[in-house]
Amino acid sequence: MSIKLAEQLRQGTTKSHSMAENVSFVKSFLGGVVDKKAYRQLVANLYFVYMAIEEQMLLNKDHPLVQPIYFAELNRKCSLEKDLFYYYGDAWQDKIQISEATQMYVKRIHAVGSSQPELLVAHAYTRYMGDLSGGQILKKIAQNAMNLSDNDGLAFYDFQEISDDSEFKNHYRKQLNAIPVNQEQIADIIAEANIAFTLNMKMFQELNSSFIKIMLMLFVNAIGNLKISTKFFKK
Repeated sequence: MSIKLAEQLRQGTTKSHSMAENVSFVKSFLGGVVDKKAYRQLVANLYFVYMAIEEQMLLNKDHPLVQPIYFAELNRKCSLEKDLFYYYGDAWQDKIQISEATQMYVKRIHAVGSSQPELLVAHAYTRYMGDLSGGQILKKIAQNAMNLSDNDGLAFYDFQEISDDSEFKNHYRKQLNAIPVNQEQIADIIAEANIAFTLNMKMFQELNSSFIKIMLMLFVNAIGNLKISTKFFKK
């Protein structure tokens, strides 16, 4: 029986979590600067990622190390499809493209699902616990930054089958601790979780060009306003 796998995962990914938060795109998002074009590409990227995770989790749901944390109510694929319809329209399936970094991410998920299913625990933990922990905050930021009305384009953040996020997260942690793994397997799962964070970072870094474009625009506007202000005070 594992010894507090949930806590070991949290501690073992602290550095990676911090690095992911410091990627320019993520920092701009958290700061309330969100480019709609970049955001819809992120939604498309996440669609491919969750499609892979949920396919592999379903295929391995009876595996003794996966079964304790298999919760269909966490699935995001259908929610992302709603968001893609909002951002891309009826023919969204023909319009979205998987990015290079996302391809690497998806390939990794399928590889571990086929050869080492217990490592799917790392990928599920990295994505779903993050979604539950910061989802509502990110939803509010996206809604305000892009002037979205109601829940348009924000279905990803709504877990309609989960009534209490906090209670569910506690249950999820208990289930993590119930997975019958030894210390060597725990080390492998933590290592894979750090790989998952790295793959997420690479996916976010692809979107940095949009962040740079926004920052340049804000800088130019600020300089323009400064010139106007200087002319005013010279009068």
